[in-house]
This record gives sequence, C-alpha cells and structure tokens, in this order.
Amino acid sequence: MTTVKFHMEGARIVSVDVSGHSGWAEEGADLICNTVVSAVQLVECTINDVLGLAAAVKVEPEVPRIVLHLPGGLSPEDEHTCQNLLTGMMVYLTGLRQTYPDYITVMEV
Repeated sequence: MTTVKFHMEGARIVSVDVSGHSGWAEEGADLICNTVVSAVQLVECTINDVLGLAAAVKVEPEVPRIVLHLPGGLSPEDEHTCQNLLTGMMVYLTGLRQTYPDYITVMEV
C-alpha cells in the first residue's frame, strides 16, 4: 500500500512523505504509484523550478519513498502559494484514496 503523510505544524503543511508500493499492478505499470509520483513531482517542480524556492527533496527508490520538505523563512506570498499547492495535492490524493481505498492511504500527522 502507498502511504502519504502530510506533516503538519498547526494548519501549515511542512512536508509530505510518500512511501510504499500500492500493489495495484507491477512496478512501472502501477496506475496508483505513477499518479502519486506525478502529483509530487508537479508540486516539487512548481515550488523549486517555477517559484525558485529551495524545498528539500529526498528520493529513496529502493524503499520506495519520496519526501518533500518546505524551506523555512518563506515570504508570506510564497508561503501562501506553497500551502495552496500542497493542499491541492492533499485534496487530489484524498480523492484518489476514495477511488482506490485498498491501495493508498492519506493522512495528516
């Protein structure tokens, strides 16, 4: 099962930790895993490459695991944008979980 943990500090999402293989299909052909990785990559590219911020990303393909951690000291505008991106990803992945409850779990910790 793929587990997505949104780490919170109050109402603020500070990081996202995605781990595990969903088991929906073989690795590489797994719709759930590919969808989750694509969502994380889109948010990471937007934060780092489009906005020019320095979110830390750690990829552990052997686990598999991806962790995205927001930098501290963001301007109010950048903070607002990042929170909107991460909240949108949370809503999206929660919807995926509703469709495929045996393959993905999404939680706030």
